[in-house]
Amino acid sequence: MKIGIDLGGMSVKAGLVNDDLKIVYKEAIPTDIENGKEKLAKDIIGLINRVAEKADGKVESVGIGIPGDVDKFTGRVIYCNNIPLADIDLKGEIERETGIPCFINNDANVAALGEVLAGAAKNYKDAVMITIGTGVGCGIVMDNEIYLGCNGAAGEIGHHCIEVDGLKCACGRQGCFELYASVTALIRMTREAMEQNPDSKMWEIAGSLEKAGGKTSWDAMRAGDAAGKAVVDKFIRYLAAGLVNVVNIFQPEALIIGGGISKEGEYLLAPLREIICRERYSRGKIQADIVIAELGNDAGIVGASQLC
Repeated sequence: MKIGIDLGGMSVKAGLVNDDLKIVYKEAIPTDIENGKEKLAKDIIGLINRVAEKADGKVESVGIGIPGDVDKFTGRVIYCNNIPLADIDLKGEIERETGIPCFINNDANVAALGEVLAGAAKNYKDAVMITIGTGVGCGIVMDNEIYLGCNGAAGEIGHHCIEVDGLKCACGRQGCFELYASVTALIRMTREAMEQNPDSKMWEIAGSLEKAGGKTSWDAMRAGDAAGKAVVDKFIRYLAAGLVNVVNIFQPEALIIGGGISKEGEYLLAPLREIICRERYSRGKIQADIVIAELGNDAGIVGASQLC
């Protein structure tokens, strides 16, 4: 048995994963972001110990996916976005307190690994997973191994530029992909369109400008609303622009789309496939299959469990 942990801003989810890559037990705790990294580390260690008890202590390893950067040589957490775990030897603390070998990697990387080993891309060895949420995350798997780059920070697709001199990003650049192709960006576009179109059905669907969300424009489009369709079309054009770049650079066997927006299914995939097919550089017979992630919130647990 192995333990996989998905560390998020709201919760820490842990699962006991068997040799068939099935989660046989899950447990979650709130992420304590108020009391510092030492307290959070103790919470994680306590969670590991409780989950390990479900395997009668027979746990080979524990893997953790974190929303941040990890030193690929030492496993030390360098930086963790929105969670107080910067500059901590979390791997060392866990191994000392539990006696279980520990491996840590970026959460997008481990989610991609989970999908390749047990999800939407289990018949492929090379895949890139794009997770569309508050930002745009990316995990790259080559020959069933996570691609880390020279320093462990590879895969920041959300911060490649698709709009020169565009919107200012928190990373310091302008025109970053995630400013135009994340759910955050979609909500911004939706609210802008609502303000410009007071008769749009988006007002009826959302109830107010503040309550407009990532589904508002899609629901309006399906109801025949022109303004909603314009928002969806604009969002898809930006998303496709970045994904064409990904395909041109990596030429993966599979391009996996994850995050809540992936629930739109063929409403999302059909236009994406059309644009990517039209704009990609390669014209060869073998091309990337574009698929929807299958494991949902379990991808991080399954992938993290296999970091060993």
